[in-house]
Amino acid sequence: MYDAIVVGARCAGSPTAMLLARKGYRVLLVDRAGFPSDALSTHYIHQPGAATLNRWGILDRVIESGCPPIEKQVLDVGPFALVGAPPPADGIKAGYAPRRKVLDKILLDAAIESGVEFREHFSVEELLTHGGRVTGIRGRSKTGAAAEDRAYFVIGADGIHSVVARLVEAPRYNEQPAFNCTYYTYWSDVNAPTVEMYMRPERMIIGGPTNDGLTLTIVYWPEIDFARIRANVEREFMRAIDLIPEFSARIRSGTRVEKFRGSGDLRGFFRRPYGPGWALVGDAAYHKNPITAAGITDAFRDAELLADAVDDTLEGFVPAELAMAEYERKRNETALPLYRMTCEMAKLEPPVPEMQNLFSALRENEKESGRFLGTVAGTVPISEFYSPSNLQRITGMTIN
Repeated sequence: MYDAIVVGARCAGSPTAMLLARKGYRVLLVDRAGFPSDALSTHYIHQPGAATLNRWGILDRVIESGCPPIEKQVLDVGPFALVGAPPPADGIKAGYAPRRKVLDKILLDAAIESGVEFREHFSVEELLTHGGRVTGIRGRSKTGAAAEDRAYFVIGADGIHSVVARLVEAPRYNEQPAFNCTYYTYWSDVNAPTVEMYMRPERMIIGGPTNDGLTLTIVYWPEIDFARIRANVEREFMRAIDLIPEFSARIRSGTRVEKFRGSGDLRGFFRRPYGPGWALVGDAAYHKNPITAAGITDAFRDAELLADAVDDTLEGFVPAELAMAEYERKRNETALPLYRMTCEMAKLEPPVPEMQNLFSALRENEKESGRFLGTVAGTVPISEFYSPSNLQRITGMTIN
């Protein structure tokens, strides 16, 4: 009998399992994949996420993997570019964009070192229940061998298409449609020392350094174009890159080293993240468009919130319903402002006049450009930066 079974061993599941094991609980972690392996991802870890890794004692492993630190960012809005460094989080100045096959293995190793029992190539098929409460899982290994395991909590950390969420019929709310689609790939021998973001009509193009001296490039298009993009990804991808001649020249001077990966249907939603004997975390519990690259950072935050809620429940400090309701409340309170901003950015619409005025005011102001970028990074509260008084201070215009 386990205290918790965590389904999904990536950037939400492994940390949740690790934190529970560090609290002294017996934890089983399962995943249908083998490790190391890649996953669809924007890769980026904002400063708060890096600070969390540091607090867990594993940021050094990301650094030692050869993943370059990223402090300053460039946001090219068309006529000009903003350059700035988001304020630090708990003294951590840099963000990182590690390959998922690197990051996820680091997180998994840390979980196993903490005492987590891990089972890879294991697919969950059913949830065991008793008296209306989830009590365990039933599944199969890669060889087809069936297994049943029981626990006080079953935690779904198995992504946007979570099996656990489907089996418990977790209700959704705050739903948003898929505004865009995206593809990405990697290049060698490209000079890309920092994150570069290019806003163009109905496009967002992003580049940045990752492991092994590679440059990650990402393009977003409107969702309505997904079928056309998918029919010839390379042609459409390079057409988008060519919208920025200087960036395109650097990319074309390198060599594409991997296939294009991507998807459409990037809809946003919150799920009720708990019920009798079960809980959800990461993209299984809350998914937003990846254009703000906040998924990994949010997964780390919510892993801590959920581990504390499970601990309070198992220790008997707080009834399960109250502890889990507080987990949901804290998640929503923190996540909603960026979720709303992300939904607006995902539309790939031209900046409204007020934003154009703000961009113009930030053009020669690197400090405030950094704070603007910090609203996405999570180191500057959105409500604080966009308050009328602060916008008036920056732009010199009265904001109604």
